[in-house]
Amino acid sequence: MAGAGSADQPLLLRASGPDEDEESGTSQNLGSVAASVPSSSSSSSSSGNSVVLFSSLVAVCGSYAFGNAVGYSSPAETGIMDDLGLSLAEYSVFGSTLTIGAMIGAVPSGRVADLLGRRGAMWLSELFCITGWLAILFAKGTWWLDAGRLLMGCGIGLLSYVVPVYIAEITPKNVRGVYTSLNQLMIGLGKAFMFLIGSLVSWRVLALIGTLPCLLQLLGLFFIPESPRWLAKVGREKDFEAALQHLRGKNANISQEASDIKDYMEHLRRMSEDGVTELLQWKYAYPLIVGVGLMIFQQCGGLNAFVFYTSTIFEEAGFSTTVGTIAAAVVQILSTTLGVLLMDKSGRRPLLLVSAAGGCLGCVFTGLSFFLQDLDSGAVLVSSLVLVGVLVFLGSFELGMGGIPWIIMSEIFPINVKGSAGSLVNLVSWIGSWFISYTFSYLFEWSSAGICAVGVIFIAKLVPETKGRTLEEIHASITNKNDHNLS
Repeated sequence: MAGAGSADQPLLLRASGPDEDEESGTSQNLGSVAASVPSSSSSSSSSGNSVVLFSSLVAVCGSYAFGNAVGYSSPAETGIMDDLGLSLAEYSVFGSTLTIGAMIGAVPSGRVADLLGRRGAMWLSELFCITGWLAILFAKGTWWLDAGRLLMGCGIGLLSYVVPVYIAEITPKNVRGVYTSLNQLMIGLGKAFMFLIGSLVSWRVLALIGTLPCLLQLLGLFFIPESPRWLAKVGREKDFEAALQHLRGKNANISQEASDIKDYMEHLRRMSEDGVTELLQWKYAYPLIVGVGLMIFQQCGGLNAFVFYTSTIFEEAGFSTTVGTIAAAVVQILSTTLGVLLMDKSGRRPLLLVSAAGGCLGCVFTGLSFFLQDLDSGAVLVSSLVLVGVLVFLGSFELGMGGIPWIIMSEIFPINVKGSAGSLVNLVSWIGSWFISYTFSYLFEWSSAGICAVGVIFIAKLVPETKGRTLEEIHASITNKNDHNLS
């Protein structure tokens, strides 16, 4: 990948706009703008800033609420069906409505975050989630259940975009990966908590518990700053500097970082405004391919299929579903935690490569176990092999492919197209989730191993390393890569 400040950069601007002389001059300065960011003392001295930590924790309350919503349907199934007299088909509709709502919420997610700000979007998301939980809590029939689940889906569709974007925009480059990966960790913890506590309380109490992280985030949003980069984008310069100073510490020198961000925003304003038409220009082809491609491989690699049907897989292989499900939950949490710890040490690409390769291996082991079962091989061998396959797959995916695509999405798109691009990538992810959940039987026959293998090649050839670089540096280098491709 070419470094920032390549002399080839004006090629793109000559191909994309009539005011080429002015834009080319601006573009030539972009490399030096991005390259100067690492020298900013505020960036290098702020990794332990308590405001950044607190703001990130408030944001990932939304991720925890996301996990609660996803994890609710399994432990609540028996209670809801018995109390309200639902058939299996009616409960299946209730479960799948969450994904439909998430697709609806994903469509405007980027635009909402651009119009209302990152905090405003989180506010709106939690209002949807709280209303949905209350509808389920007081439900007397299927209509209220489905309406509540749909509203929750709309809320998490928004949250799945805005949480990683907000964290990426407020954190210094040297800890951005760790903080952003908390998103996936908290989703996993939210799902695990619902599974564990769901066996102890009724489904209505469980719905009431689901409102708590939503209320906690709503309260916390009063005490955290807005994204400085969003404030700079909308022209609120005084608020931008105040927010950046608050995040970096009152004694930190933010002059260089603030200047770099403002210069970059000015460059983007001269280039274009956000919009679908702008997004479809050649200069954004590379980040779009990376963002959409990662989401496709994340979903079609089979993660949700293994998560949704873990019990079914163990049962068909003759292994204890209770032991297997608990082991799977523990492995996922440990693997996600390991990914958080390694994110800013090893980088995104190595974790993605190991994750996709491990997912491929897990699929092979799982598929082989059922192949041996068809050959009437020993039951112990089959059950042991399926346990290894499922645990290797889930552990590998949670290490990288489960959360890093969202981190990459939050990093690679310039802020002038982040809204449109984020909505598209978010929608692709949720459509993929829905598709996999309804085509699992077909996919499982030929396994997701092939998709994971192709994903390894895709990551190795196309996905950039973003560790230790400011967002402005990442965007400048991606622009250069497009220029080289164009030439």
